[in-house]
Amino acid sequence: MTSSYSDMIKAKAADLGFSACGISKADFLETEAPRLEKWLKNSMNGQMHYMSNHFDKRLDPRLLVTGAKSVISLSYNYFPAQKQNSDAPQISKYAYGEDYHSVVKDKLKALYAFIHEEIGEIEGRFFTDSAPVMERAWAQKSGLGWIGKNGNLILPHQGSFHFLAELIIDLELSYDTPIQDYCGTCTRCIDACPTGAIYADRQVDGSKCISYFTIELRAEQLPTEMKGKFQNWAFGCDICQDVCPHNKKSKATEETRFSPHFSLLNMTEKEWHEISPEIFSEIFQKSAVKRTKYKGLTRNIKFLEKNIFL
Repeated sequence: MTSSYSDMIKAKAADLGFSACGISKADFLETEAPRLEKWLKNSMNGQMHYMSNHFDKRLDPRLLVTGAKSVISLSYNYFPAQKQNSDAPQISKYAYGEDYHSVVKDKLKALYAFIHEEIGEIEGRFFTDSAPVMERAWAQKSGLGWIGKNGNLILPHQGSFHFLAELIIDLELSYDTPIQDYCGTCTRCIDACPTGAIYADRQVDGSKCISYFTIELRAEQLPTEMKGKFQNWAFGCDICQDVCPHNKKSKATEETRFSPHFSLLNMTEKEWHEISPEIFSEIFQKSAVKRTKYKGLTRNIKFLEKNIFL
């Protein structure tokens, strides 16, 4: 029965629009434990202090769901059909449309309800970047793809522009196995990172990442030593994904809720620098860009201005 249940869940996930689904046994992430400890010890989390919380829970899903037996890992494509005006301040593609937390969670709710209806009463929880879960580690363990040198999960023939999500449940299922790593000797992401955040040992220093500075860092001003290193990124950064050869195969998402506000793609550099609180609220009403708020976004945009000495 475990095999047929797994097949049912994967078929329903595909019907809901998930691009991949894999299942692994809920167990302690033994390989990840020393890596996470080293990452935190070296302060690669910067001021993201929450990353040091719930250390044990991050490594063992059974501490999140009592009696957990399976971790169902899922991916959801967000690659856009069109991109921003290249001269304008850039935001990460994942934030073009509606906040992924809302979109993907609706899909997870539907999948969880399906399991209850078709298989029976189970206990579990579902997450998408909303709990101390090492999503990429579980996705790799479940065979969705491999973790690239830039720290992103890369799906074969699909690339890395995908959100990750999980259902942790107390139902035993049949389990998938990891796939081969196809990064090879390629170092394009390492070479392209303007702040040197990606190391050769596959550690990504979060405290040096442009996404960290433009989203997570709540300081009034950004560090002066980073001036001129952000290229044109005002919210997040896609550089290490844009240069990845595996993303040449990325296909546009079919999720209409990820469609950007009609004004976003054509905004000029001037319009970005003159953005008002009203325009910000209108364009980013449902976007993840709200996280940085108007004050944070305008701080970032001002930091991109040339010939300004802080």
